[in-house]
Amino acid sequence: MAQRGIQPDLAKFCCSICVDLLKDPVTIPCGHSYCMSCIKSCGDEEEQREIQSCPQCKQTFTPRPVLVKNTMLAEIVEEVKKMRLQAAPPDLCYAGPGDVACDVCTGRKLKALKSCLVCLAFYCEQHLQPHYDAAPLKRHKLVEATVKLQENICSRHDEVMKIFCRTDQQCICYLCSMDEHKGHDTVSAAAERTGRQKELGLSRQKIQQRIQDTEKDVKVLQQEVEAISRSADKAVKDSEKIFTELIRLIEKRRSDVKQQIRSQQGEEVSRAEEVQEKLKQEIAELRRKDAELEQLSHTQDHNNFLRNYPSLSRLSESTHSPSINIRPLSYFEDATAAVSELRDKLQELLSEEWSKISLTGTGVDVLLSQPEPKTRAEFLQYSCQMTLDPNTAHTRLSLSEGNRKVTLMRKDQSYLRHPDRFTGRHQVLSRESLTGRCYWEVEWRGVFFSIAVTYKDISRTGLFGSNDKSWALDCYNQFRHNGITTLTSHVSSRVGVYLDHTAGILSFYNVSETMTLLHKVQTTFAQPLHAGFMVHWPYGASAEFCQLK
Repeated sequence: MAQRGIQPDLAKFCCSICVDLLKDPVTIPCGHSYCMSCIKSCGDEEEQREIQSCPQCKQTFTPRPVLVKNTMLAEIVEEVKKMRLQAAPPDLCYAGPGDVACDVCTGRKLKALKSCLVCLAFYCEQHLQPHYDAAPLKRHKLVEATVKLQENICSRHDEVMKIFCRTDQQCICYLCSMDEHKGHDTVSAAAERTGRQKELGLSRQKIQQRIQDTEKDVKVLQQEVEAISRSADKAVKDSEKIFTELIRLIEKRRSDVKQQIRSQQGEEVSRAEEVQEKLKQEIAELRRKDAELEQLSHTQDHNNFLRNYPSLSRLSESTHSPSINIRPLSYFEDATAAVSELRDKLQELLSEEWSKISLTGTGVDVLLSQPEPKTRAEFLQYSCQMTLDPNTAHTRLSLSEGNRKVTLMRKDQSYLRHPDRFTGRHQVLSRESLTGRCYWEVEWRGVFFSIAVTYKDISRTGLFGSNDKSWALDCYNQFRHNGITTLTSHVSSRVGVYLDHTAGILSFYNVSETMTLLHKVQTTFAQPLHAGFMVHWPYGASAEFCQLK
């Protein structure tokens, strides 16, 4: 990387450690070149002093190579220095507003390239040259020119602060170490920097790991969002199809009812019109006969009256009988009532089914972090029914109560061979895998007992809590993970376990009127988890998943 004042094509003559032009260049066996003082300092910092490693290619050399000045490369570097001074345009070398000026220049000052922590002065390219040439000055510490140089100077003694006081956590000068910091834990600033540099590296590793873990969570969330969207789109499409079929069915039934009513209407109207026509004909016939009788009633001829009256007075049988009496207008009320009843039943059915649809919708697991429960009532919102997997149970463990309870027996049980079965310890896993937010409670009795949460692929010969795949709470007030034991408060006979798989939270509580935290874990879970029991002593000792309401 080209530094300020160094042309990019000259950067290859820079030391990769101090990022400056090589001073007393040496070439180590791997072919890389460094300042003699820089590579020597790196070798002194090695844990094993007899080993030298290359900062660039990481190749190691045992024993440490003898460092000899590369005279040819040194001459080339000297030429590079001259080229560097000649290459810089004069109008760009002068110090301007915001620049650090050379302390040696008189008149118009040039820009300072370096500052010396020993001389406590700033130097431009030209006045810096003696620090490269004069043997006594070569040992001086040069750093980038910055206005913050004064921060490295002790305000009381006007000396460079090269010592770090660990007691007071501050940089001091050598006079301070003999004065107000006398007797304190002090080291060189360089040594403290080395230690802090390692801590910085570890901190960066943790940060980068958290970044990777968080990016994985973001990816999982994105996949979950896409899965939710796909599922929702499919549900909408399927429901639209079902509702379309339902509407089509209702429309068909509507058309059938309408057609049936109209058909019945036609039949009833046709029948009524036929009877009506007959009645009209009968009325016409009766009026004709009534007219004839009226005319007969006015005749003066008695013989004519008596001769015609018998035939005129005889009436034909009337077609109007009680069977065709006009009924009240309720021909189609039965159909209307039936359709109304169908509407009420359909409405009731839709209401019931809608409640099921709504409940299904609320079952979508939200992956974003939510506040932790505080009260038992809040924990019970996440309660899950747990059972034990017989295929994982050690042969001395007997399952009962619908596989919710395990008891330690004197004799082996008649289990079939299975690759998931524990063989080394009296342990058993839950059948259900655990993701999201879960809560369950355990009641136990015995002397030696553990409640565990573990990945399913845990070793079938190991002990819960003795590896990095399981977390275990022991009844004798200990929490164990990866072989590390932490003391807890007294463990009661009823323990609640809360898991937020996404947030990486695992907590154990004593359950009573209040929830008393025994131990909490904050980590990252890489797989679904299973609950587990270890029942070691005595015979008859048991543990049981509680039924929660």
